[in-house]
Amino acid sequence: MPDALIVKNLQKTFADGYSLFGREKSKVFAVRDLSLTVKAGDTLGIVGESGCGKSTLARMLVGLLPCTSGEIYIDGYSITELRKNPKALCKTVQYIFQDPISSLNPRKTIRETLEAPMKHLHGMTSTQCASYTLELLDAVNLRSEFLDRYPHEFSGGQAQRIGIARALAAKPRILILDEPVSALDVSVQAQVLNLLADLKQKFDLTYIFISHDLGVVEAISDKVAVMYFGNLVEIGASDSVFSNARHPYTELLAASAPVVGKKFTIIEDRNAELPDPLNPPIGCSFLTRCSYVSNSCRKTPPKLISIGNNHETACYHPR
Repeated sequence: MPDALIVKNLQKTFADGYSLFGREKSKVFAVRDLSLTVKAGDTLGIVGESGCGKSTLARMLVGLLPCTSGEIYIDGYSITELRKNPKALCKTVQYIFQDPISSLNPRKTIRETLEAPMKHLHGMTSTQCASYTLELLDAVNLRSEFLDRYPHEFSGGQAQRIGIARALAAKPRILILDEPVSALDVSVQAQVLNLLADLKQKFDLTYIFISHDLGVVEAISDKVAVMYFGNLVEIGASDSVFSNARHPYTELLAASAPVVGKKFTIIEDRNAELPDPLNPPIGCSFLTRCSYVSNSCRKTPPKLISIGNNHETACYHPR
C-alpha cells in the first residue's frame, strides 16, 4: 500500500521570550528530529506522557503549526505547499479535537456546521448537502431531528459524534484524532472507538490517533509510536510494542498503566528527575530516569535502530 503520510527530520521549537533587541533568549524543542511513515488505511497510535510533544506534532500534521525544520508529505504533497492552498489541505486531512463541545460553534446549528465544508470545499448544492448530511448522521448513529439543535443541547458523546461527522463532511483521506475519547465516560469511549473502527472501513480512512491511554491505543492501532521529550523513542507494530517493549520509557509507561484488581505500586524512583526543556541533557533525554545508563547515553542522543520485525527503538541498550 502507498504511504499516506511521510515525516522527515521534523523539528518544532518555540522561543522562551525575547531580549530587548528582539533576539530569542532561549528555545524550547517541542519536537526533535522526528521521522516516520504511515501506510494508507493504517492507524498509527502516538503515545507519551503530557508535554512529550504529541499534540504539537498533531497540529503540524494538520497544518495548524508551521514546522521549524523538516518535511511532512501527505499523499505525496508537501505540507508547506498544501498550507498555501487551505481548501486542498482541508480536503486531505481533518482534525478531531479532545473537547467535543468547545470544538463546535455554539451559534450554529448542527445542520449549518455540517453543511459548511460541503459548500465551501466541494461546492455542493443545497439538495446535495441535505442528502450527504443525512448520510453522515446515519454513519455516526445520530437522528435527523438533531440537525436543527445547537451544540449545548448534546452530551459529550453525541457532540464528539457530531465533530466526527463534521470532519467527514470535508471528505478527507486522513483524520488526526487528538485524545478524541479522553473527555468521555468509559462506556461512551468504547462506543466511539467502535464507531471510529467502522468509519475507517466505510470511508477508507487513515488515522493518526494520539492518546496517553495505552489501552485505547493498543485496541485501535496497527502501529504505535512512543514519544518522550519531543523524541520518537520506539515505533513498531502494536502487538510487538506492547508485548515486547524494548525502550525503558515504553516499559515504564506499560508498567504504570492502572489495571483493575491490581494494587497500584510506584515503579519509578520518587526522586527521578524530568529533563529541563530550557537546558536539555547532551545525551539521551531519558538518562535521568533510566537504570541502564552508560557513558554512551551521556554523550550522544541515541538514534532509532532496527531490532527486527519492523520494530525500532532509540536506545543504546535495548531490552
